[in-house]
Amino acid sequence: MSRCDYCESRILFGGKRKGDQRFCNARCSAQGATIALSRQIPDHLISEALLRTHQGLCRKCGGSGPVDVHVHHQIWSAILLTSWKSTPQISCRDCGRKSQLGDAALSLIFGWWGFPWGLVLTPVQVGRNVFGMLRGPDSTKPSKQLEKMIRMHVALQTKSKGQDMTPQAQ
Repeated sequence: MSRCDYCESRILFGGKRKGDQRFCNARCSAQGATIALSRQIPDHLISEALLRTHQGLCRKCGGSGPVDVHVHHQIWSAILLTSWKSTPQISCRDCGRKSQLGDAALSLIFGWWGFPWGLVLTPVQVGRNVFGMLRGPDSTKPSKQLEKMIRMHVALQTKSKGQDMTPQAQ
């Protein structure tokens, strides 16, 4: 089973290929150029932005960090329709736990009502939230997931400003 090169979700069926990259859907596939651009950004720029984010204030509550990526998982169902998602959030540990707790509660109430996926995936999504609440990212250093998100953010900013990231001859 492969993973999406953009969002890192598991690709169960289908997906989109673009060269040697694989994406879960067209929206992620559209980010292929941004991934390529993100790999050209000098490491020192990423390190500065990464440390500034990790040691900065939480984007949700404004409280002190460390700030990292906390993923919350949700599922809801209605008879033959089931929808599930995992959402990464850059925040402090407390805000990450609140989001995970909220999605676990929502999933426990609304996840079971679909057949067959609601019955199968509700315990999975709830378990992922509980695991995330108990074991978050290491607070002493930024996670690889935060680094990837910062790299993509810097690449998008560079792209919107039209800056050239190719090394200059000296």
